[in-house]
Amino acid sequence: MLNNKFMKKAIVLLSGGLDSTTVLGIAKNLGYEIYALSFDYGQRHDIELESAKKVAKIFQVKEHKTAKIDLRIFGGSALTSEIAVPKDHVQSAEIPVTYVPARNTIFLSYALAYAETVGAFDIFIGVNAVDFSNYPDCRPDFIAAFEKLATLATAVSVENKGHFKIHAPLMQMSKKEIIETGISIGVDYSQTHSCYDPIIENENILSCGKCDSCYLRLEGFVAAGKKDPIKYC
Repeated sequence: MLNNKFMKKAIVLLSGGLDSTTVLGIAKNLGYEIYALSFDYGQRHDIELESAKKVAKIFQVKEHKTAKIDLRIFGGSALTSEIAVPKDHVQSAEIPVTYVPARNTIFLSYALAYAETVGAFDIFIGVNAVDFSNYPDCRPDFIAAFEKLATLATAVSVENKGHFKIHAPLMQMSKKEIIETGISIGVDYSQTHSCYDPIIENENILSCGKCDSCYLRLEGFVAAGKKDPIKYC
């Protein structure tokens, strides 16, 4: 391992879910000094934030910050309002109601500010364009456009002190491939949380097993020939 003095710094967006935890593992495995960033944005529950704390501790990140913003004031999503979370996954070309308007744009903007203050030029995000929920801000074109924005919008780039790179290592992976990659580098998925609509029963956190996020996760573990270590209803 490189001496910390010479390690490159990276901001990793960490939700506490399967994808972001895998990305954190990848960045750590590449030798980056990790600055993890999570968001309390008014989501339906804070279980994922507790998972993010556990994951950050396991990976011994340099720093873990949780930014508090309130996307409930806009609504428009089943994750930030009283709109029901859809169950029983149905293939559709439409953008689902679990899409949070401009969420990844907002998150990456915070990550960019964080990166500029700690001297990092690498930002990692767990977006995926294969096994995903048809969100528009999980596509390669979006990531490329934001990277260009980062170059135009920051003092360090304008002053030629460095150029930002947005890393999306899971972009072209299936859930099966993501899980296999994580397992190969020692990711512990038992501490992650993916469910949009979990239930707490006798102090146990149970994932619903029926929302889109649960469906994709479970299908990935089945395809990888592995047992999902978290609990379901």
